[in-house]
Amino acid sequence: MPVGHVFMAMRLDGFIAREDYGLDWLMKQKTDGEDHGHEAFMETIDGLVMGSGSFRTALTFIAWPYEKPVVVLSKTLKPDDIPKELRNKVRISDQTPRQVMASLSEQGWQRAYIDGGKVIQSFLREGLIADMTVTITPILIGAGKRMFGMLDADIDLHLLEAKSFPSGLVTTKYKVL
Repeated sequence: MPVGHVFMAMRLDGFIAREDYGLDWLMKQKTDGEDHGHEAFMETIDGLVMGSGSFRTALTFIAWPYEKPVVVLSKTLKPDDIPKELRNKVRISDQTPRQVMASLSEQGWQRAYIDGGKVIQSFLREGLIADMTVTITPILIGAGKRMFGMLDADIDLHLLEAKSFPSGLVTTKYKVL
């Protein structure tokens, strides 16, 4: 079965997006060409599994940001909700985390980028995340969509790496135990 990996930016107050899924706070962050490792991470994965909120947010970008295949987990979206120009890159699935990973295994995937707060939470609950790279941005807004939520049990993490940047961002990478 493929292994799930998280690579997310999060505000210091624990939110990954505004209530409307907006990422304007992230786009305003002045990083002056800092390399936070996203491109290198993307080279290591076979594709993305994301929620419908993340998908809808990505659709608002000037250009589709992913070259790798994307699976959108949703109980409400239908294939016709995918713009025609993305239908060879994106598919909708209503499977559970474990079912979608088994399906991706049959397609030869080994490493899946898990994206979106509720999707990350559901994959964590199922024990399907191997590691998480989380970049903390020095911004407090106080409301929005959380990366982490209720869990059935504690999840122990082991710090693999921590790196700070002149912009004030701090990237941490954890192995999920």
